[in-house]
Amino acid sequence: MAHPRRWILLCGLVAALLAAPAALAAAEECLSCHDTEDNVGDAALVVQAAAWEATVHGQAGIACADCHAGHEDYPHPAADARASCASCHSDITEGLATSVHGRPDAPDLKHPGCTSCHGPTHALRARDDAASPVHPTRLATTCGACHSDPEMGAKEGIRLVQPIAAYEASVHARAVAAGEHAATCSSCHGSHDIRPGEDPASRVNRANVPSTCAECHAEISATFADSVHGQAAARGIGESPVCSDCHGEHRILGPADKGSPVFASNVPKMTCGRCHGDLRVTEKFGLTDTAVTAFEDSFHGLAGRSGSVTVANCASCHGVHDILPSSDPRSHIAPANLAATCGNCHPGAGASFAIGEVHVLPGDKETAHPAVYWVRNAYLWLIWLTIGGMALHNLLDLRRKARTPFTRPIVPIAARRRRMSGGFRIAHGLLLTSFIALVWSGFALKYPEGWWARPLLAWEASFTVRGWLHRGAALVMLAAFAFHAVHIALDRRARACIKNMLPTLHDVHELREKLMWFFGKRVEMPQSPPLGYAEKAEYLALVWGTLVMAVTGFILWFENWSLANLPKWASDVATVVHFYEAVLATLAIVVWHFYFVIFDPLVYPLDTTFLTGREAPGRMLERTAAVVEPKPREDKKPKRADTART
Repeated sequence: MAHPRRWILLCGLVAALLAAPAALAAAEECLSCHDTEDNVGDAALVVQAAAWEATVHGQAGIACADCHAGHEDYPHPAADARASCASCHSDITEGLATSVHGRPDAPDLKHPGCTSCHGPTHALRARDDAASPVHPTRLATTCGACHSDPEMGAKEGIRLVQPIAAYEASVHARAVAAGEHAATCSSCHGSHDIRPGEDPASRVNRANVPSTCAECHAEISATFADSVHGQAAARGIGESPVCSDCHGEHRILGPADKGSPVFASNVPKMTCGRCHGDLRVTEKFGLTDTAVTAFEDSFHGLAGRSGSVTVANCASCHGVHDILPSSDPRSHIAPANLAATCGNCHPGAGASFAIGEVHVLPGDKETAHPAVYWVRNAYLWLIWLTIGGMALHNLLDLRRKARTPFTRPIVPIAARRRRMSGGFRIAHGLLLTSFIALVWSGFALKYPEGWWARPLLAWEASFTVRGWLHRGAALVMLAAFAFHAVHIALDRRARACIKNMLPTLHDVHELREKLMWFFGKRVEMPQSPPLGYAEKAEYLALVWGTLVMAVTGFILWFENWSLANLPKWASDVATVVHFYEAVLATLAIVVWHFYFVIFDPLVYPLDTTFLTGREAPGRMLERTAAVVEPKPREDKKPKRADTART
């Protein structure tokens, strides 16, 4: 049996169709006068027949007298008012009266009436008519007539600033403009019974947002409802995010749009980090308060901050709408599922060793692996002691030389002592250029917000220039060491020079004499050998540092192999060592090497030995004889005696 209300509607429709001819005839009689201003004397009372027939009321056969009762006689009685819209639309007008537009609590404010949104009385169009002010393509403009007026908003307590402009930039507005079905103002706020967001009955109240969005996104909403966030929101936990907290309210953009909160590089800090980086939230719900900081300091976080859109973000591992705690076996980060989750980007991850702690700060003793924690602390002490000692040594040297009068000799290049052969200069040139590129590109990853890093990261979203430059420079440095090794193997003089780089007890004596001179215990500048403790320390540190950087760099470069064959803490240790060794090497070059080749008063403004191969004249004042080179090999085989002539 059909529902009684359906019978009522059906009967009403039949009655309207039967009454349409009579209503049309009555309308023609009225319009015979109201078709021109000359007849009615007021342009506002002019109604064209063709225009009326195109309206929703004209098409439904509504007669003029249905709204203008008592106007059968002419002239019309001035006291006879037209019927209100409530005569036919009582349910709608009742909802409007209690809505935010009706505002029964503030009768003095300006409230929009039916015609404010639907248009002039005699030009009303159906909602699906493109000419209607409430057609989806025109609704934002209609609402914007009031909601884009800052003065009106301030007067009537509307707190949002330019919501229409924000909506027009959204993915919803773009879809509507393209003729697709998408959300408009009324889809979220309602049509007539519009209530403020703080009203529990409002469609945009936080508690109701998921169900409102579900009208278009039912499948996503069902997934969200089962997630940890959805369950918490359903229990009334105000800190739990709902749709609008992550996607925005009016200016909702797609995940591929850089301005969207859910754009890949915006997710960690702008979206997830907004709650999970808030100490008040993490303390209240017992969450890890270092997760966001640890992620931002990881390779994934640093690459995302650099502009990469392909590197993993929070959603890559935890999920998007189906986020569940790690204790839930369905969670992407449950221990049993973690290898598969990481394996989406790193095939074979966790094949040999279970994946350990992920969001780890190296200085956090509670979560970091002991090896990571102690290696970091050891490096911090090493850097402070080493660089501090270097700086103190060079300041004392500079102070003593500044007080000692000396004159640098003028010696032609050809007459200077030979110090660097062509092979050494080539290796030095390769090392110099590759080291600068490595420092620039390496620290650009660690500090992507630096002004000096931006040129390298300008194309990061489409092409990882920084990464390729860093790896390319690493290969050049290794090639320089390979060339250096071959040079030593083939050249006896080069082997003799490197042999003199081995530390001896004489280095201790040399340092002692230097310290005595620094503190005024010795009058004359001590004479150093051609390869003193300064050169030896730097060369041995260079060899050791390059070996360490190469090993740790390859562990990080070939991360898929590392994650498949090594425990995760090994990669974490490699990360710590690679970074702090880079800091140590960079500071050593700046504090130690640059002093001896640039700022030392004996060679200032530049020691050109790496270009000419000859020793700087000023350096000859503190050095003894030239490097001891091996004598040419003598033929030890005795000559054959000429017995025939003896």
